[in-house]
Amino acid sequence: MTSTTLFRRTAIAVGATVAAAGILAGCGPSDSTATPSPVATSTPATAGTHLISSNGHKVAFQVTPGRLPAIVLDAGGGADSSYWKNLAPVLAKSTGSEIITYDREGMGASDEVPGPWKVENAVSDLETGLTELGATKVILVSHSEAGEIATYFADQHPDQVSGAVLVDASLPQFYTDSEIARVAAATQPQVDALKKKPNPTKPERQLLAVAADYVPEHKAYHKMTWPSGVSATVIASAQTPFPTSPPDAQAWRNAQAEFAKAAGNRRLVTAANTSHDVALDNPGLVQSEVEAMVKSAD
Repeated sequence: MTSTTLFRRTAIAVGATVAAAGILAGCGPSDSTATPSPVATSTPATAGTHLISSNGHKVAFQVTPGRLPAIVLDAGGGADSSYWKNLAPVLAKSTGSEIITYDREGMGASDEVPGPWKVENAVSDLETGLTELGATKVILVSHSEAGEIATYFADQHPDQVSGAVLVDASLPQFYTDSEIARVAAATQPQVDALKKKPNPTKPERQLLAVAADYVPEHKAYHKMTWPSGVSATVIASAQTPFPTSPPDAQAWRNAQAEFAKAAGNRRLVTAANTSHDVALDNPGLVQSEVEAMVKSAD
């Protein structure tokens, strides 16, 4: 098992059955070989990459100028902003909206941060970046693990979020005690092995950071609720993140359905014939759902 596979499995809560099965279609590939040159930030935001200071480290935000609400594209675990490299310019052209992508701590052009990964720190980085960029109204487009950041951000800033498109996103309803216990048991041997490596790679270090507080982080996340006043569209993949584990795949689908049924301003859309990487397998569907959310926000 590669460390990248393990990272994705930890980030989206794979169960013990999946661990026995082997490879998982995780949160998507990351193409981050080139580090863009930063430009100075300003308000309104200028085009290009903005390296923004947040809690003592730099976070890289990429901006395509346009109107508000800005569309914020947030990739899943193990992926950086390059995940959206094809969809971002299409959305900019079709909606006229400002497009913001970014690299979470330890990914892409953003600094690594020592210690366990904390969702509150990730939310703080997003808050700081959007404030610096003048994005006072946003539509969140969040894939997989980024659904956790979207949930906390929307809870804290419901008036700033004009809507969300949750692309096969990690949702609170999935993280029952039994699912959390399964992922902890499934990943612990591989985590222990990585801890013994003298020189872990950057992705491996990020894995260890995510794994460190996985249990308490997701026990807390299970108690979170999405704000009732914020519209959300849930796009469910056909395969889920667990194509080799029917019990986990069904639990993932059940969580998405439960989330969508909880309020009248939520929709569930199933992306036929797609892996967990819906935005790569069927970008047109994601585009159309984001366009619809932008239109509803006008």
